[in-house]
Amino acid sequence: MCGVAIAACQKVCVFGKICYLMNKDQWKALLAIPAVMTIGWGFAVAGGSGRGMDWISSPFAFAVLLAYCLQWVAFVPAYLGRTERYFDIVGSATYILATAMLLILSERLDARSVILGLMVFIWALRLGYFLFMRIHKAGRDGRFDVIKNCFVRFLAAWTLQGLWITFTAAAAWTAIASNYKEPLGWYAAIGILLWLVGIAIEVVADRQKSQFKADPENKDKFIRVGLWSRSRHPNYFGEILLWSGVAIIAVPVLQGWQWLVLSSPIFVTLLLTGVSGIPLLERRSDDKWGGQDDYDAYKKTTPVLVPRFW
Repeated sequence: MCGVAIAACQKVCVFGKICYLMNKDQWKALLAIPAVMTIGWGFAVAGGSGRGMDWISSPFAFAVLLAYCLQWVAFVPAYLGRTERYFDIVGSATYILATAMLLILSERLDARSVILGLMVFIWALRLGYFLFMRIHKAGRDGRFDVIKNCFVRFLAAWTLQGLWITFTAAAAWTAIASNYKEPLGWYAAIGILLWLVGIAIEVVADRQKSQFKADPENKDKFIRVGLWSRSRHPNYFGEILLWSGVAIIAVPVLQGWQWLVLSSPIFVTLLLTGVSGIPLLERRSDDKWGGQDDYDAYKKTTPVLVPRFW
């Protein structure tokens, strides 16, 4: 999610390989850390009904704080061991722990909260297991080849994961933590349908890609079968769809500043399409297969994100 290739730079050892003489990309990472924390604080205030400086008293705000702190704690052994093996599993565990905490602390646990909690649990368990097994088999994650050796870049990646968790779960966490409750209605029905379609697309896309890579005959080939013949990134489309469903389910119980958490699916879309998801994968694919007639034709005829079924 956060891996971006960086140029070689001069370093001095201050704490392991802390980058002292930093290049432009590393300065960007250093400046991004407080920016990412500030945005997370803004979401914490909004989700906590705009309590201003009293935001820490909100269960939602505590969930946001927990999301960041767990990433920073996990970063320490990850950096010392120069490993990214537990990056995704820590992220999944954070979703589960923070959501479980909110359900336990909820003063009025209703059907909407239970449904949203189950949605987060199912998604986090499924994706966490899938990503952990993928890196376990591969032995590495190419996104982190360079940045895991640089303190600033690696810390920025872990901090950004805290923000990613906050963005995606914001609507669900706000609805669960809210004391204002409403009966399930059409919003819930539409949201559940979108979530089911989204997670189905994500699961199928991930399975198709895993099966494709497992076939020795497909070594060094790009995937263009199944859903991948309809979209170059169908798994990301499914993820955007399912989190949009979660946000729709939360709509009836949002009040005041909490309405800002509906920007969650928008931020998810922006991050996946413009920051760390699709742009990174597209560059890696272009570097590997760019110039090949079949690959160039695939890019011209296949949408980047939204599947084309006609």
